[in-house]
Amino acid sequence: MMRYTQLTREQRYQIQALMKAGKNQTEIAEIVGVHKSTISRELRRNTGLRGYRPEQAHQFCLQRRADKIRPRIPPETWRRVRVKGVGDN
Repeated sequence: MMRYTQLTREQRYQIQALMKAGKNQTEIAEIVGVHKSTISRELRRNTGLRGYRPEQAHQFCLQRRADKIRPRIPPETWRRVRVKGVGDN
């Protein structure tokens, strides 16, 4: 079973080059070393009016990753803890 890893910038450029060379998604997946659904998902998420652009795709990926990050304890809870703890001594 393959382990999950996100595509690297280099793999995205490789995908673009293989697409220009006329390879299909299954062939690209075999060459890049990922599952064919990974290629399909990458192209679906990151193909715009000007086609697949690897640098833009990588930036979108980084932004999606940053948007996903949420603190485990909300800032409001931390404010209540700090305020309550100030005058307790």
